[in-house]
Amino acid sequence: MISLGLDPATDECSRAQCRAAATWRIDWRNPRIHAEDRRKTWLACDEHVDYLRDFLEARDFPLTVSPLASAGAVDA
Repeated sequence: MISLGLDPATDECSRAQCRAAATWRIDWRNPRIHAEDRRKTWLACDEHVDYLRDFLEARDFPLTVSPLASAGAVDA
């Protein structure tokens, strides 16, 4: 599920066709089109967190990954 800058409405993984419960939150932005304060949020299950993070990192998008239930984050 893509949040369009809002908090996600469900705790479901954002990977296409995955309906697993999300355990990770990935906050990111595309610096070519988003202002510094604009962030989008994807949610990820344990199986897809690395895939989604790698997808965004390959495009040099700034991102943070944090456990869904926690406020702490790990910068990437």
